[in-house]
Amino acid sequence: MASYPPQFLDELKSRLRASDVIGRHVQIKKAGREWRGLSPFNKERTPSFYVNDEKMAFFDFSSGQSGDIIKFLMVHQNKTFPEAVEELAALAGMEVPRNTPEEARRMSEREVLYKVLSDADQFFRKALEGDEARDARDYLRRRGVKMSAVERFGLGYAPAGWDGLKRFFLGRGVDEKLLVKAGLLKVRESDGSTYDGFRDRVMFPIHDTRGRCIAFGGRALSKDVPAKYLNSPETDVFHKGYVLYNFGRARERMKGDAPVLVCEGYMDALALDMAGFAAVAPLGTALTEEQMKLLWRVTPAPVLCFDGDRAGRAAAERALERALPFLTPQQTLRFVFLPDGEDPDDLIKRGGKGAMQAQVDARADAEETMWRLALARHGTQSAEALAALEGELKERGQKIQDPAMRSALQRAFKDRLYALRGELFASKRQKERVQRGRAVKATRLSEALRSRLGQGATGAPGSAAREAQLVIGLVHHPDLFQHFESEILELQLSDPGLSKLWGKTVDALIAHPDLDFEGLRSQLSVCSDSESVYQRWSADPLIRTVRFIRRDADDEVAKDGWRDVFLIDRRQKVLNAEINEAGAEAHLDSGREKIWLNSVRLSLGTHDEQKQSSADD
Repeated sequence: MASYPPQFLDELKSRLRASDVIGRHVQIKKAGREWRGLSPFNKERTPSFYVNDEKMAFFDFSSGQSGDIIKFLMVHQNKTFPEAVEELAALAGMEVPRNTPEEARRMSEREVLYKVLSDADQFFRKALEGDEARDARDYLRRRGVKMSAVERFGLGYAPAGWDGLKRFFLGRGVDEKLLVKAGLLKVRESDGSTYDGFRDRVMFPIHDTRGRCIAFGGRALSKDVPAKYLNSPETDVFHKGYVLYNFGRARERMKGDAPVLVCEGYMDALALDMAGFAAVAPLGTALTEEQMKLLWRVTPAPVLCFDGDRAGRAAAERALERALPFLTPQQTLRFVFLPDGEDPDDLIKRGGKGAMQAQVDARADAEETMWRLALARHGTQSAEALAALEGELKERGQKIQDPAMRSALQRAFKDRLYALRGELFASKRQKERVQRGRAVKATRLSEALRSRLGQGATGAPGSAAREAQLVIGLVHHPDLFQHFESEILELQLSDPGLSKLWGKTVDALIAHPDLDFEGLRSQLSVCSDSESVYQRWSADPLIRTVRFIRRDADDEVAKDGWRDVFLIDRRQKVLNAEINEAGAEAHLDSGREKIWLNSVRLSLGTHDEQKQSSADD
């Protein structure tokens, strides 16, 4: 049997989630913190096959089979060990090491690197106990890190000198080149000499999924350094995009449905952990795809914690954008936006664990977060803003590869947009009612003057018939709402009965945009007042004989006819408003009133009435 380095096999299994690999061959469903399905090895009616992502293993109680993902492919797919490894390596995007002298040498070097990094870890820990580390201990004390936590997290101190760590290793006969490969020493470009990479810093050891020290992060104690936080460079054993700080402890802390919190820095992760939360942190970069997959191995919905300021929202945008292609009903993200100017450490110091727990309990899902971020960017002040909002949400939804998740989010956003339009429509209608009431009160004409003008109490002659054509036309052709949504939402009717029927119709179409005529009529018939208005006007000869209103009119005829009536109605109402405004001033003077009446009748095209008025004079 071919053999592979244990480090390679460990990394291979850590990059893949057992439920993803086995779920390609067996139908399994989430059951608590495990996955369950019918045995692929025996016929059974009651599921006894379990997959545990945390343990990276499967258990089949009906057959007694169990093991890791390599074992599963071997027993279920009849693959050899090398074949199973090759398939998994292809899934993980890894190159399979070959059994060559060069590969053996490289793996031997990796083992030496692990030993060197472990020794460096011990060096930093011991240095934290010395006199030179007094400022480092004071810093940790001010940040609320007790000595018990210092020991638990393995914190240390890198001395301020340029060669303290270097002299420690050279005294043990370790080659400088190996220390450079481990990321512990740096090389001067001027003369090729080496010096300590970490100096006068509080040190945070970084571990892989097996608990081995593979790198360090250092927090500067001096303010006169260009980088407050400094991480080890990439090495043969450390690839920061695949590692999360404190991942091992977070996995141990998970109990029941307790979430894993993802914060921005080492100190935040420590503060959360000390408060009892399972917490991790990426290593100075935005959360990567590989780090998300690592999180999804242990929890279906990790919680990302961000500051509530603009930078925090930008970080959330980046994480969300990166996660979209991988979101499924079983693996998603949750988001917490902390109060402005506070990180998890600040919040816990101010309000204790309860303050942080309240934020976690109020976490938003991916749908809500996408909606909030897009709404904050575009607003709702205009049709253009709403169009941009809808366009962004549609574009983001299309990036989700899982069909069920993509469809669910697109439906949810469509519902939210229609609800938002309904709220804006109602708000706008209320404001216009108030403004119109004020205008009418300021420019109200006497009934005698209205009578001489030829207006009834509700407006110009024929206005009710035009409004009825618009209302009944929309009821008979609900698809008009998709073509004239902005016009429909802005339309104000003067006839009380038609206005009520119009409001019921628009509300129904906002809530259910796919309604056809029968469905819309069914909803409208619930209200007896609206039903009676519909019956009266739909039977009126001025309405039922209009071509575009007829039920059998094709779409283009309905659209052209409705648009024409809408434009005429809007123009007439503008003109009526101007008439009222001018009339409020003119009717105070009988001479001006006579001139004004003639000009109004002329503008309205009522030539016969004008001639009669002249004859009377």
